[in-house]
Amino acid sequence: MDLSRPVGRLLGVRPELADPGDPGAVRAPAGAAAIVVGGGIAGMSAAVVLAERGVEVTLLESRPWLGGRLAAWPDRLADGTPQMVEHGFHAFFRQYYNWRAVLRRIDPELDFLRPVPGYPVLSSDWPTEEFGRLPAAPPLNLLTLVARSPSLRLRDLRTMDGQAALPLLAYDPQRTFAELDGMTAADLLDSLRLPDRARAMLFEVFSHSFFNLERDYSAAEMVANFHFYLLGNPEGLAFDAPYRDYDAAIWQPLARYVEARGARLATGQPVVAVERDGAGWHVSTDNSGYAAPHLVLAVDPPALTGLVDGSPTLAAALPALAAPGSFPAGPPYAVARYWFGGDVRRDRPIFAGVSRQDTLDSVTLYHRLESEAGRWARRTGGSVIELHAYACEAGVPAEELAERMRRELVALWPEAAGLPVVELRARVEAQAPAFRPGGHPARPAVRTDAAGLYLAGDGIQTAFPSALMERSAATGILAANEILRGYGVATEPVRSIRPRGLLADRAMARSRP
Repeated sequence: MDLSRPVGRLLGVRPELADPGDPGAVRAPAGAAAIVVGGGIAGMSAAVVLAERGVEVTLLESRPWLGGRLAAWPDRLADGTPQMVEHGFHAFFRQYYNWRAVLRRIDPELDFLRPVPGYPVLSSDWPTEEFGRLPAAPPLNLLTLVARSPSLRLRDLRTMDGQAALPLLAYDPQRTFAELDGMTAADLLDSLRLPDRARAMLFEVFSHSFFNLERDYSAAEMVANFHFYLLGNPEGLAFDAPYRDYDAAIWQPLARYVEARGARLATGQPVVAVERDGAGWHVSTDNSGYAAPHLVLAVDPPALTGLVDGSPTLAAALPALAAPGSFPAGPPYAVARYWFGGDVRRDRPIFAGVSRQDTLDSVTLYHRLESEAGRWARRTGGSVIELHAYACEAGVPAEELAERMRRELVALWPEAAGLPVVELRARVEAQAPAFRPGGHPARPAVRTDAAGLYLAGDGIQTAFPSALMERSAATGILAANEILRGYGVATEPVRSIRPRGLLADRAMARSRP
């Protein structure tokens, strides 16, 4: 029996309403309209909430398919077999309350998700450690982790700097960023005086998961995410993943859902101009123009800065984003999907993080997770394995990074050396937001100073704990709510986790003179 949930609830570790939603009319008045630029999680979350309430939504997506960094698109292997290729594995953590609320529109029981057992971390220097099978809620999850982890023994705790470690347990949305945003995550980890093994296995794998490197990553952001994923939520590190490709499981059903409520979806429509007049916003693509009183820009940092650079209207409306480097992307990340003519051992985990390899950060056995890849593997006796580098060296071709990751996999799983490569799809992108030290005060929020203009995405600030897919969904909903309030329409509740760490009050008391 998992006693952590009742213990956690006694300590206030429970889901919370960050915004209960405003009462109002059920549907928007005639003429209520909005343009959403970006068809990923943020844009579709905004479109769902707006379309449900009768707002005329036009969603523009530059690529031929929806999904952003959660997209999947069709490909064909050399033998003629159709296969879907995805942008990279994503873990659907169970504290993603807002993203899951959007997904429940198309699957109320979330039956398309399957639990991914465990959260092992692999290393060529140390034995594998398991972080997924912990009690769900703090503080028992942390106590269990420390008790059973060979990376952090009791005598190691005596050499740690307890004062330096306190911020990890004492997250506060104002104080944490005021005190730690100017420090790098690497500096904070240095100050803890952790054993090298504990640092590598417990912290470095975690911080890499946010597509940033410790030397360029805000310590405050790392602490905030440590709180969101481990020390502030009642769900633990458990996560799920779709058993079908993302397009079939998520984007096609969501597209049908919003179109049935009057939304217009236009894919393959890159925006080339944004203008504004007294009537609202005008957005032009290569072959069409659209107008509405409200505009939601739900795009990644490079796309947003490109829009601002190319639009004097947006540059004037978003002056903080007009300066070069004001909203940077993080380092490149690489994804390599291999179709192998053989399989790894049956006891290998479906998903695993990787520590201290030069390039490789995670391994996913898609043929044991996703139905289409599984059918190919059963038919051929092969395997479909995705290798992911969350933050890699710039300027290196995708195929070279793929080969580096394959060699690093062999160092972890020697049997992979004998697997012949049947097919490879490799790519490098740089679309994830950077969270550089000192950048938090200037990070854009959902609301802007321009009437009718809103921002959404995983690089946009929220006043409550969130990250990655959940921040995308939450900011999309928040943008929709701002529009709905203007029309006097009921808004969508927004949920989150415990807003402050278990020791936040103690840390505040210590900081008082």
